[in-house]
Amino acid sequence: MKRRKLSKRKIKKIERTVANDRSYKRVVYNRFLIFAVSALFQIGLYVLLLLEITRRGGVWLQFAFSMVGVIAVVYILNVEERPSSRLNWIILILAFPVVGIATYTSFGNGRPTRRMQKKVEEAKQTRAGLIAGDERADDRIENGGRKYAVGKFLKNSGDFQAFSDGQAEYYSTGERAFEEMLRAAERAERFILIEYFIIAGGKMWDRLLKTLLKKAEQGVQIRIIYDDFGSIFVLPPKYERYLESLHENIRALAFNNVVPLFAVRLNNRDHRKMFIVDGEVAFTGGINIADEYIGEKIRFGHWKDAGVKITGGAVNAFTVAFFDLWNAFYKSKEDVSGYLCEKKYAPSDGIILPYDDSPLDKLGVGEAVYAELAASAERYLYIFTPYLILDDYLRSAICGAALRGVDVRIVTPGIPDKKTAFRLTRSNYPALLRAGVKIYEYTPGFIHSKCFVCDDELAVVGTINLDYRSLYHHFENAVLFTGENAVQAVKRDAEETFAVSKLRTVENFKRNALGRLFDSVLRIFEWIF
Repeated sequence: MKRRKLSKRKIKKIERTVANDRSYKRVVYNRFLIFAVSALFQIGLYVLLLLEITRRGGVWLQFAFSMVGVIAVVYILNVEERPSSRLNWIILILAFPVVGIATYTSFGNGRPTRRMQKKVEEAKQTRAGLIAGDERADDRIENGGRKYAVGKFLKNSGDFQAFSDGQAEYYSTGERAFEEMLRAAERAERFILIEYFIIAGGKMWDRLLKTLLKKAEQGVQIRIIYDDFGSIFVLPPKYERYLESLHENIRALAFNNVVPLFAVRLNNRDHRKMFIVDGEVAFTGGINIADEYIGEKIRFGHWKDAGVKITGGAVNAFTVAFFDLWNAFYKSKEDVSGYLCEKKYAPSDGIILPYDDSPLDKLGVGEAVYAELAASAERYLYIFTPYLILDDYLRSAICGAALRGVDVRIVTPGIPDKKTAFRLTRSNYPALLRAGVKIYEYTPGFIHSKCFVCDDELAVVGTINLDYRSLYHHFENAVLFTGENAVQAVKRDAEETFAVSKLRTVENFKRNALGRLFDSVLRIFEWIF
């Protein structure tokens, strides 16, 4: 494939932009400003045009819009959508038919454009049947009782395979995970695959990029995906072309490029985090490539995150998931089979089941896994989440577990990164607290981990937040695992986190009538967050 070249002047400008904090902020903020102003202008123009048509059309046109609103409501009532979400959209459409219908069309069902959907489906077809789990893992899931029903769900809901070889190793901080990622990269002999929502200039990326360049010189193939909107504040435009200019063995993709036009496809972001080396080791979790994730930059107090390292046959599942997006959107396609590892590992005491979630399906895999863990928990269920914006389905599952006598504990941030999202998070406290759920706010700062652990048997670590956009709009990934050491490590981290967090109670968390009203209205717009 012909390399996409940049001029030397452009390369120098990009390097200065990323290295110089002030210049970098000026460029990226202008880029976001252009997008935001353009999108708002288009939306505003569209709404004003419809309102003017309504005004000039008189009673009959207003009646027509009302009828369209009714049709939209009937449609929403019959789509596969969460009941609480349906209600939010119905209220908005009935109150403001013109604006409500336009907004639902853009944000309502979270589905990608047909073009995006076709590309991903075609990429998945090219690797169909390349990997398979093992009978030992399948037997454990089949005969493991109610607790392992979540494994059955994953195997039946998509092309997700379970593995009983290799190990899962949990890291309670981004600092620990990153150091292990660097060591793995140093040992790379064939390839390194990197996929993150955010890649930001700084100490973390500088150290990693230096290693990547050294390995590229040694013939290691480097493939990098980052989300263009996720990195809009921290990377200049065309950064993927800059990376490719550094070495012929480096190829990069900016996922779903941001353009100064309002487009439905911009809802669907790549929120996945994967770091894969030689098909022998894979990392995932909440950690992005940015300095706050390793404590080198303080933004909202101490930034707590988590990650997990996977070895064994399950790594091939990560590799396949990476190329599902790479081959869908990069100009040249690659043979996935050439990246699979055929190394055999000794059987382990646990099961590893990687999975991903996307707006392409209507199953809501990420949410269903969380709800299933809550439904099957018998003794305890511990949850880390930066956002707690629940629908009726998840709220009922979590409250139901607590009402059965399960010790349900949730850790949310003590110092939020987004104040409105934090208010929505807190608006979910009362119902949970009344059911007996214990809610802790991480006093030292912001918790970005996305972890579930229950009954010393099962744990999930991944990228999936408990919010509308993560569960319905974004491409996400996670890994379900068993095994005493790995699961106990997640549990210990939870217990240590409870000790430094503030326990919220019904008594110390009360809202006045005006606050409750504001929160109720705010929930109608939860699809923004």
